[in-house]
Amino acid sequence: MSGSTAAISTPAVAEHPAGRAMMLGALGVVFGDIGTSPIYAFRESLRTAAEHGTPPDQAVLGVVSLILWAVALVVAVKYVVFVMRADNQGEGGTMALLSLAMPEAGRWKAWLLPVGLAGASLFFGDAMITPAISVLSAVEGLAVAEPVLKPYVVPAALAVLAGLFLIQSRGSAHVGRLFGPVMAAWFIVLAAAGLWHALGRPGILAALDPRHALQAVGMGGGFAALGSVFLAVTGGEALYADMGHFGRPAIRIDWFAVVMPALVLNYLGQGALVLADPAAASDPFFHLFPSMLLLPAVALATAATVIASQAVISGAFALVQQAIQLGAVPRLEVHQTSEETAGQVYVPQINWLLAAAVLALVLGFHSSEALANAYGIAVAGDMLVTTILVSLVAHGRWGLPLAAVLPVAGAFLALDVGFVAANAHKIPGGGWFPLVVATISLTLVLVWIRGRAILLERRDGDAEPLARFLARLETAESPARVPGTAIYLTTRRQVVPAALALNLKHNGVLHEGVVLLTVQGERVPRIPEAERMTVEPLADGFRRVLLRFGFAERPCVMQALGERQDLLSFDPTAASWFIGREVPVLSMRPELPPWQEKLFAFLARNAVGATDYFGIPTPRVVELGTRVEM
Repeated sequence: MSGSTAAISTPAVAEHPAGRAMMLGALGVVFGDIGTSPIYAFRESLRTAAEHGTPPDQAVLGVVSLILWAVALVVAVKYVVFVMRADNQGEGGTMALLSLAMPEAGRWKAWLLPVGLAGASLFFGDAMITPAISVLSAVEGLAVAEPVLKPYVVPAALAVLAGLFLIQSRGSAHVGRLFGPVMAAWFIVLAAAGLWHALGRPGILAALDPRHALQAVGMGGGFAALGSVFLAVTGGEALYADMGHFGRPAIRIDWFAVVMPALVLNYLGQGALVLADPAAASDPFFHLFPSMLLLPAVALATAATVIASQAVISGAFALVQQAIQLGAVPRLEVHQTSEETAGQVYVPQINWLLAAAVLALVLGFHSSEALANAYGIAVAGDMLVTTILVSLVAHGRWGLPLAAVLPVAGAFLALDVGFVAANAHKIPGGGWFPLVVATISLTLVLVWIRGRAILLERRDGDAEPLARFLARLETAESPARVPGTAIYLTTRRQVVPAALALNLKHNGVLHEGVVLLTVQGERVPRIPEAERMTVEPLADGFRRVLLRFGFAERPCVMQALGERQDLLSFDPTAASWFIGREVPVLSMRPELPPWQEKLFAFLARNAVGATDYFGIPTPRVVELGTRVEM
């Protein structure tokens, strides 16, 4: 764990003021997705079971039992108990887990990287569908309250979602203060509404018996319903992904003390309602409320789904920032939206891409029932990848013997594979969409990684070794020196930077002070300030400077240099910055297929330049371009 959260032990979190604030914040951000799943998960599961001929009473008990045990096994046991132990210096999520697993992969690294990146790519399919299905399902409550409003459901959902994406550039810091209280009210309402109906039909408590779940799976309708039952656990991965923001103790206490009891009571209540009134199966969640409370319930549900959508969108921004730091995607424009929280960022290109996809999904599917056919398969695939990665970490990093790892991993893999199989029937009806998104995302990432490696290898293939260059400076071949300091960004520390070689070739002079600056992304979330920068003096006024940033940090180069100016003995703001820009061109002997060459060239042309990404003052920059055959 990191920060103040690490100092608060789990039993004392609820009593500590900082711990209570952390718990309220976690309640508002972490549990939005899974907390709004009762709006549609039970309805869709029941409908699927009924379509496959399961008798009504058996369908209700079987579906409720399947949902409750899925929530218990997938979220409570797998994520809260096991996966959340695999923190990378307090951080969670696919990229953090991949960073932990890669050093332990050994000869399996070649396939583990694509598998891990596939999990991250599947997240983007989820990030597009979650806002659409969540907000649509909530606004559809208007049609339950007033059927005459049904034609306005889609326009209202579009308006809510458009407004959500339009305010992303302002960051979620201000709105975030309201998230916790709103979600606290939401979970209280979930629990109260469910408890009221469960008390009126206590026979629903039989669903707690896992034999009903097993019996349901044995029926054709029960297994088919598993794909919809999985909707009840989507969002469970957010508990792990947001661990770095709120800490493991706060999330665990929230889950076991508030969220899980509220979900269990609400699903029991929906089941009891349908047993008492089968007609309520058309929309059991909103039928939990009497007519006089229905519109307030719709308003609260809409607020909760907006919060759930905000959490997913923010998670997409954070994931992209981490991928940029690790070199998995081209540099994009990243804005820090909070001075207090490093993880709150805004990525304009991703925001508008998500907005276009989400609005298109609403227009294309028109209802949460139709969207349910597209939802789930991406999350199931992501959860399967998580099981593989955390199993590798458990054996390789924690040192657990295979005899202990394999039975647990096997059980979770069987569960994940079962959910993937149960969701497979959704592919023709819309499940193809997140799979296409994931395939495109993974292709872009793999082409970028491979293309970037080839470009750097070709660029530096004939580069002069730095040691030999420095030795030449002590001979008569040494070029003229001019006053001032020049800073050259370089990724290869043992060769002369291409920008330096070009500058010397065309201008024939060197500055009296030369800094070879390497900005390095690390496979840890954050680097302590004391370890951020290292300076290595070289010969003839040269020095090598290394700046290290974690994958959850924004690499503010000027700020980092300014904070340790005592180690530099020069003013970074007065130095001249020389930056190389590689322009990929088609080669007669390409190492990439033609379509990948063109795709990489497109990505490279549209990537944000080092000047903007690292925050270097433009008036001090000299950019030198190099054409590199791919």
